[in-house]
Amino acid sequence: MFGDDDDEEDLFKEPPKVVTKKPQPSGPPVDVFTEVKSDVKVKPQVKDDPTDLFAEEALTAPAPKPSSGSSSSRTNGVHSEEQDLFSEATVELSLDSPCNDRKNKEAVKPSVSAPAAPVASSSSKAPSKSLEELEEEESEDKFDLNISITNPEKVGDGMNAYMAYKVSTQTSLTMFRSKTFTVRRRFSDFLGLFEKLSEKHSQNGYLIPPPPEKSILGMTKVKVGKEDPSSAEFVERRRAALERYLQRVVSHPSLLQDPDVREFLEKEELPRAVSTQALSGAGFLKMLNKATDAVSKMTIKMNEQDVWFDEKIQDVENEEQHLRKLHVMVESLVNHRKELSGNTAVFAKSVAMLGSSEDNTALSRALSQLAEVEDRIEQLHQEQASNDFFTFSELLADYIRLLGAVRGCFDQRMKAWQRWQDAENMLQKKREAEAKLLWANKPDKLQQAKDEITEWEAKVTQYEREFERISATVRKEVIRFDHCITCSPMDPLQ
Repeated sequence: MFGDDDDEEDLFKEPPKVVTKKPQPSGPPVDVFTEVKSDVKVKPQVKDDPTDLFAEEALTAPAPKPSSGSSSSRTNGVHSEEQDLFSEATVELSLDSPCNDRKNKEAVKPSVSAPAAPVASSSSKAPSKSLEELEEEESEDKFDLNISITNPEKVGDGMNAYMAYKVSTQTSLTMFRSKTFTVRRRFSDFLGLFEKLSEKHSQNGYLIPPPPEKSILGMTKVKVGKEDPSSAEFVERRRAALERYLQRVVSHPSLLQDPDVREFLEKEELPRAVSTQALSGAGFLKMLNKATDAVSKMTIKMNEQDVWFDEKIQDVENEEQHLRKLHVMVESLVNHRKELSGNTAVFAKSVAMLGSSEDNTALSRALSQLAEVEDRIEQLHQEQASNDFFTFSELLADYIRLLGAVRGCFDQRMKAWQRWQDAENMLQKKREAEAKLLWANKPDKLQQAKDEITEWEAKVTQYEREFERISATVRKEVIRFDHCITCSPMDPLQ
């Protein structure tokens, strides 16, 4: 090791320069070199030496100025932590052999990877942290507001009749004029509120809870028919659906601040919403717009760059398909229970008639008891069918409509992306036109082309920012939807 090589001679020339700056103790000066030798021999044998931590710090951080105490400990042969620090630095700076180069690389790798690991972990945790923050923000959005819809009442006669519902509100929020107030609303008023909220907020990516669907057949029976179980069932089903819809609207932190919502809850009389009629001109335009949107979604293919959105879109589509199949099966189950209830009622009535006509007293009594049991079974079947319908079938229908609203949020994001891409394509065409004018040497039209390029550059920037803003809103709305379903699966978005 101590040959005639000049590089190795430099090794022993270098340490005295460092040592001469410190006061020399009484010990022999050759101890410094013997310590270096011992460190060079022992260091490769000990792999898990705790002093490697200080060696790594010596590579990454500037070496502090040695004190007199540390120099005295070195010359006296005491192996302290500071002594290992300077000896390790001396070896790495002076030795150039392949073996030592390999040791240097192994020593450098942990020091480089150690600070890089927290950066990677922090970057990977950044989106999850933002999602958790959004969930915490949504979990804190709780309002002291209770709404109930009761006492459906038929107003008018004939085909001009309609059902009016009593909307009662209890709240301690200061945005309302009083703590308790009651108004009466018809079904078209609820649809009108949905149209207003959709027109103002859906294009920004907000999830607007959908109202219950219109039923021309069910309402026609209520208008012209007499009081029968089917009409009463339809009215009760619509009342419960309207109550769930309104509770979802006021549970949304952004929709609650809308003046139309406060007006709906407080104002005694509202202007009639004529755009909600199915056979009106506005209804025809809405049908036409829906058809156009469906065609555009089939033709436009968005190059999704965000993995989170891609996964959520697939999850929503798959969940909607499964829920539709389940809803069909539940409806068939409800119909089967209704038929079973009706057949049980017929059987109970027949057994009762048979028991009343029987001459044998014991047999007549047994048949009468059997008829009573069948009557109870018929009531149980009817209650079970009603529970399956209201707590299972209706909620499944609500989930399907809510998933459709979630897909509507994704569609608004896709429209914003399409506007951005169209603006970029137009900007590219304007730049190509400018290049053609420069090539054709037409300075009279060149200024106009530059002005158009500047205008479209501003539009591209604006549409890009709108796309990012809508994407953030849609992400927050979907997280809120998932959180509400997880917390209250029987009553989503509340």
